[in-house]
Amino acid sequence: MATEEESIEQAAALRRERLKALKAAQELLNAPDEDSSQAAENQTDDTNEENNPSMKFRNYVPHDKQLQEGKVAPPVLPKFEDPVAAAPPASEEKEDPFVNIAPKKPNWDLRRDVQKKLDKLERRTQKAIFKLMEQQEQEKQLDEGGNAIEE
Repeated sequence: MATEEESIEQAAALRRERLKALKAAQELLNAPDEDSSQAAENQTDDTNEENNPSMKFRNYVPHDKQLQEGKVAPPVLPKFEDPVAAAPPASEEKEDPFVNIAPKKPNWDLRRDVQKKLDKLERRTQKAIFKLMEQQEQEKQLDEGGNAIEE
């Protein structure tokens, strides 16, 4: 157990040293105009800051005036631009091959199943209309014949 804890502590210490070295290298890359003496001063300032950590407040406004100096300004979010909306619509209108496979009307299968019955009803309807027309013709003839006799 002790060896595992020691190895973890050693790994943590090595990681801290690597992070410090990366931070120093990043600062050198960001500010190439600085002299090597100023870079050394920055490294000593970093060690002082680690010894005396300052508090930073993102969502809390402290009442103490000394702590108000540690208030961090809220981050400014970049404006979101939707890449899908920004892309122009495709000028070519390609037909989907599966559209032609699908039925034009959603009730085509119902019509197919009931078509025989509809045909029978259509014939009966035509016969009934024909009979009604014949009856009307007969009534007209009777009325005309009756009117002719009365005159």
